[in-house]
Amino acid sequence: MQILCEGNITEKLFTRYNQLLAQHGNHKWWPADTPFEVALGAILTQATSWRNVEKAMDNLKDAGAFTPEEIASISQSALERLIRPSRYFRMKARKVRAFVDHIADRPMHVMFTQDVPELREELLSIYGVGPETADTIILYAAGKPSFVVDSYTYRLFSRLGWVTGRYNYDKLRALFMDNLPHDVDLFNEYHALIVSHGARVCHKNTPNCQECRLQTSCAYYQSSG
Repeated sequence: MQILCEGNITEKLFTRYNQLLAQHGNHKWWPADTPFEVALGAILTQATSWRNVEKAMDNLKDAGAFTPEEIASISQSALERLIRPSRYFRMKARKVRAFVDHIADRPMHVMFTQDVPELREELLSIYGVGPETADTIILYAAGKPSFVVDSYTYRLFSRLGWVTGRYNYDKLRALFMDNLPHDVDLFNEYHALIVSHGARVCHKNTPNCQECRLQTSCAYYQSSG
């Protein structure tokens, strides 16, 4: 993947941020009450929609299996059944269990005392925790500045003409990490706005360009006009 954007990238990133904010408003994302709930949701949302995650989370709550201790006390088959709506439930049950086992020895509040690079390295060492999941936990659970990117981010910025080539998580994340102040609230809101824009406007197959406030600076829109 190549970064094609030139000039004052910081200024351009803030311009896109303000355009997205004007279109969608503040989000205050991630929807969770505890750091563990953030981590649980980050694992369950892999390769599925948040709607499916909510169904799985509701099942866990209703079954009284919503804390690390409660999840550790139920069987693997019961965990699989409860999180079935999130898809790939057998694999995800293994991932959830691996995370619960890890924090039994290394509680989240202990891990969170580390700086971002060390915390990220530890999270990535846990089975089932990839870069996007790790950065989600760091940003939304630990409250530390680690930008989260995803397929929505790639879709938007490739259509804007900023990136080209095969999706590369680390290179795309570096675009934001290297050119924005490391501010938790900014990273939080920017990621939420990109997700909202991808879900509501910049759709995968039929983007609603007429409703997009970024259209005047969008290479995709200009080429399709």
